[in-house]
Amino acid sequence: MVDRPIREWNGLTIPDTGVYKLDDAHKRLGFLAQHMMVSPVRGEFSRGNATIVVAEDPMRSSVTATIDTTSLTTHNADRDTHLSGPDFLDVERYPVITFRSTGVQWQQNNDEIFLWARLRNNPLSRRPNAAAVPAARPSGRFVVNGLLTIRDVTRPIDLNVEYGGARRDPYDRDIFGFSATADFEREDFGLVWNVLLESGGFLVGKSVRIEIAGEAILETAG
Repeated sequence: MVDRPIREWNGLTIPDTGVYKLDDAHKRLGFLAQHMMVSPVRGEFSRGNATIVVAEDPMRSSVTATIDTTSLTTHNADRDTHLSGPDFLDVERYPVITFRSTGVQWQQNNDEIFLWARLRNNPLSRRPNAAAVPAARPSGRFVVNGLLTIRDVTRPIDLNVEYGGARRDPYDRDIFGFSATADFEREDFGLVWNVLLESGGFLVGKSVRIEIAGEAILETAG
């Protein structure tokens, strides 16, 4: 028995085709925003699910995800109440946030470009021996294009994904890992509440960063 799925693509070991579900025990559905223009505040949603359909051609794979907005926590009760209320997510009227992918792009390594720039800027006598230069490692970076819906407002968004690898876990399940980030302007989704500070700037930053990490488990083989 092997400890990982046997499938190679552009130098990467990737998941076999099939339908994968986000493992509830190994996930983070988080976000980050600025407070008073000087410090980051992180929060997360404890309940959410995602389905990833891995296609024979990885670039034709797809993702759908749903987040339960009522599960929001920033580990501060007053702040959580405000973020869950009408000024922000209004969880009683809009209990879910959804994402649906529309495309996948592979971000190839630029190592060769960076190497060329280093060589070009070095004196000839100090250039490294070409034979000693290591080969570029395969890139595990992808961009997943999609549509994000918050408070019934849908906007395009790009997730920058770092692929973590695929293998078989101790329970004989095929899994793969990943992390992802994306930035968006909350006012684009109707989240416009703010307070202008006397010293300049705003109480709550207008940009929000999504932070996702987790493992997906094969549910149905392709």
